[in-house]
Amino acid sequence: MGTTAKKLRDRVEADVARLQKENPDAPGPVPSDLTTASASGLDPHISPEAARWQISRVAKVRGVSPERIQQLVESQIEERTLGFIGEPRVNVLLLNLAMDRQFGRPGA
Repeated sequence: MGTTAKKLRDRVEADVARLQKENPDAPGPVPSDLTTASASGLDPHISPEAARWQISRVAKVRGVSPERIQQLVESQIEERTLGFIGEPRVNVLLLNLAMDRQFGRPGA
C-alpha cells in the first residue's frame, strides 16, 4: 500500500492505540518499526528503541525488574554489519530465548 492509503493509515492508527494500551508505562511515542511490517512478516529484528520501549511490560510479565530486562536488551543489540551497513537491531527470538534461560519462561 502507498503511504497515503487510508487502509494503511487506519491499520497503523489501530496498531498505535493497541500498543499504547498494552504498554501503558512505555516512554514516549510508539517506535515506528512496531507499526510497520516487512513484506513477509518474518523479520525477527526490531530496533533497539522498540525493544527498550517494551521493557516495562516485559518486566511485569516476567516478574523481574526493568533494570534486569534493560541489561539483557543492551547485551543483545547487534551493531551495523561491518560497522556501516544497516542499522543496529535486536533479534527478538534470540532475546526471548536469552530471557527464558536467565529468568525462566513466563508463567512457568
